[in-house]
Amino acid sequence: MICEFFRIFAAAFMKKLWIAIARLGGWHFILPPTGSRPEIQRCIFATAPHTSMADYLVGTAYLWQLGVNGRIFIKKEFFRWPLGPILRRLGCIPIDRGNRHNGLVDAAVNEFAKGGPLAIAITPEGTRKATRRWKRGFWEIAHRAGVPIVPAFLDFQHRTIHLGDAFYTTDDADADILYIRSLFSKEMAKHPDQFIEIEK
Repeated sequence: MICEFFRIFAAAFMKKLWIAIARLGGWHFILPPTGSRPEIQRCIFATAPHTSMADYLVGTAYLWQLGVNGRIFIKKEFFRWPLGPILRRLGCIPIDRGNRHNGLVDAAVNEFAKGGPLAIAITPEGTRKATRRWKRGFWEIAHRAGVPIVPAFLDFQHRTIHLGDAFYTTDDADADILYIRSLFSKEMAKHPDQFIEIEK
């Protein structure tokens, strides 16, 4: 009982602290007017560019400010004690990035199938290093669950985070992913040399 109370208290404190640190760092969260974006209550947030650990700090702070039932995929290595229980309370989900058969897509689709608000934030690049290939998991979850993909732009140049228009998947995964990638630019990234743009 006491341990659970501590976890709830610690999670609430960390959320407030996380948001305060992001704001003290000069970040401005561009939030949609209340009720104007009902689709963000059930969606996949495709968050990019992802070139630094700072992306998690400002990205999660923004997710909490949106007021959605947010979930964030984070490498399982971060869930060692004492952070593990607190991260879970914060809505973070441990994933094994080294295992291509980790059941992540199925688990996420099953969560959406339960109904109710659920927004999952994913960094499709899957790495902070420069990569020409985005992982398909975010698209597969959205496609199978029948929920939209909402681009979330981490703009380090202007210290802002904002959302793009909701995108509903087609049957052409490659074309869909190329389109979503084209919405992001390396100028937004904390480390521009680590983000590979789509040629336009």
